[in-house]
Amino acid sequence: MSDDASGNWRTGAAILFAFIAILIATDLWTDSREGAGFTHLSVETIVLATAASGALMMSRRMRAVSLALAQAKDDAERWRGENHQLVSGLSAAIKAQFQAWSLTEAESDIGLLLLKGLSHKEIADIRQTSERTVREQARSLYRKSNLSGRNDLAAFFLEDLLPARS
Repeated sequence: MSDDASGNWRTGAAILFAFIAILIATDLWTDSREGAGFTHLSVETIVLATAASGALMMSRRMRAVSLALAQAKDDAERWRGENHQLVSGLSAAIKAQFQAWSLTEAESDIGLLLLKGLSHKEIADIRQTSERTVREQARSLYRKSNLSGRNDLAAFFLEDLLPARS
């Protein structure tokens, strides 16, 4: 499940629990005014407590996920800032290699997005084209570069940058 879908699910669940708690609280108040029995009121109180607990737990979980996401974004921004020159140099080297392979502008765009880890569908959405077109442009990139696929493309640029295994 994507982060957005997961976040939407959590938000929806928290709202649903809160809504149920409100409905039960209203029913409990009405029942108590109408003289409902102790057992009935006790059961509804337990259901109310359960729904309220669910809403609270989901809200806390959403907050924890939000804080973790904010920390990850801060860490990524800090890393980019600390390594700006390296990233700029790598970016220039990648563009130069794409030119050496005689890639079209579209193929170069596809290559950069593939290196960033995006799926064909995500690339198609970003470029407002069909997934089939993205696949064909990726195949053309691989053919021109003599690489067998996405993994080889990433390895071509990253293999020598990473430390050797001990």
